[in-house]
Amino acid sequence: MFWYRNLIKLSTPIKSKTPITKNLLQASLSHFSTANQPPASAQAQPSGLGPTKPHDKPRVVVLGSGWAGCRLMKGLDPKLYDIVCVSPRNHMVFTPLLASTCVGTLEFRSVAEPIARIQPSISSAPGSYFFLANSTAVDTENHEVHCETVTDGTDTLDPWKFKISYDKLVIASGAQASTFGIHGVKEHAIFLREVHHAQEIRRKLLLNLMLSDVPGLPEEEKRRLLHCVVVGGGPTGVEFSGELSDFIRRDVHERYTHVKDYIHVTLIEANEILSSFDDRLRRYAIKHLTKSGVRLVRGIVKDVKPENLVLTDGSEVPYGLLVWSTGVGPSPFVNSLGLPKSPGGRIGVDEWLRVPTVQDVFSIGDCSGFLESTGKPVLPALAQVAERQGKYLANLLNKICKDGGGHANGAKDMNLGDPFEYKHLGSMATVGRFKALVDLRQSKEAKGISLAGFVSWFIWRSAYLTRVVSWRNRFYVAMNWLTTFVFGRDISRI
Repeated sequence: MFWYRNLIKLSTPIKSKTPITKNLLQASLSHFSTANQPPASAQAQPSGLGPTKPHDKPRVVVLGSGWAGCRLMKGLDPKLYDIVCVSPRNHMVFTPLLASTCVGTLEFRSVAEPIARIQPSISSAPGSYFFLANSTAVDTENHEVHCETVTDGTDTLDPWKFKISYDKLVIASGAQASTFGIHGVKEHAIFLREVHHAQEIRRKLLLNLMLSDVPGLPEEEKRRLLHCVVVGGGPTGVEFSGELSDFIRRDVHERYTHVKDYIHVTLIEANEILSSFDDRLRRYAIKHLTKSGVRLVRGIVKDVKPENLVLTDGSEVPYGLLVWSTGVGPSPFVNSLGLPKSPGGRIGVDEWLRVPTVQDVFSIGDCSGFLESTGKPVLPALAQVAERQGKYLANLLNKICKDGGGHANGAKDMNLGDPFEYKHLGSMATVGRFKALVDLRQSKEAKGISLAGFVSWFIWRSAYLTRVVSWRNRFYVAMNWLTTFVFGRDISRI
């Protein structure tokens, strides 16, 4: 019978495969044998990527994966350069929509764009790489970057140190949130700059909602748990407050009816909220936020404690969730570099975004600023500034390589062409409940178009939908907006 013959074949031992399997196993284990390990002295030396040879493609090393670094990598020609990116995250965050992920309007992956999609050569070209690591130092004399791998938690492998030689170096490592030296901010507040910050905000917000529904909880503790405090009245703080108030009115009041009268939002600002916007738009924002239930407080935070913060006038504000959004400042890595600094502590650059005191080093984004000798003001830490700098520098580096100056020290006396010029395209901010602000003036003193209301909200969404990097994420964002409008926000605590 057919099945019986097959059974006999399967039960018959195949002797010829046994030696092959054994040999493969021995070959695999041989890689881990101590006999093949290099001497201890060789292991102690940091490994990495050595200098490129004259006949090789020159290497551009990009430190950072923010707006500036990713726009630069997108514009670089992989036929001209090997591109190496060093960053503690393997994606770019579309920060204008990050506040929407905290309350479930958008999913987290909708605002994260993998670097390999932005510049495919990083995952396919032989000499291009992405390294999940932090930059610890820059040796400008030897054209080297010192790096250290990023590890998760305390039970993982020890960080591995290595070096990368560069022909052109672009520092686009961004900035860190400013705490102004206020005690307790780093320990108790949550910043809103990365996807993991938005995830932490969402988890804590939903946890406080569920804890406050536990029977027997004192009313005072319930009010503290459900008090959400936002410090900083810039676009990020206002947009998060608007999203949070919209979440409370549309979803919390419907699904957490027992605690709906206890939850509220307070926005604390030292000066005026949205100070860069038109006065009429600011008044509209204040009116709309107040109508949505956001309490506006003008004050300066002096101290942050685990369950309350103290203002300079002595008043205490209890909180269950504290979000800190007061601007940015230089990171410790930028401060440690022995490079000239612009006003404010950023890396100083000239009109072509070069660091003028060293060869082949450029800096763009929030970590850089024009030197005083250029006569230009330091540009604001905005996504549109970083994106425009990245686009300009990509075109400049492509031009340098085509003119024969791609390798190290190859562009000393080269004519770089037109310097970088920035023109402000305007500002936008949503305040929740289908309302937004659009200010298209080039400066606060200039004249131009300024809108507020539903039309501005439609412009805001349309503009950001078109600015999302890939069609994949545009589809995700559009579908998230549609499902949220029809079914409400997802309130699962995952």
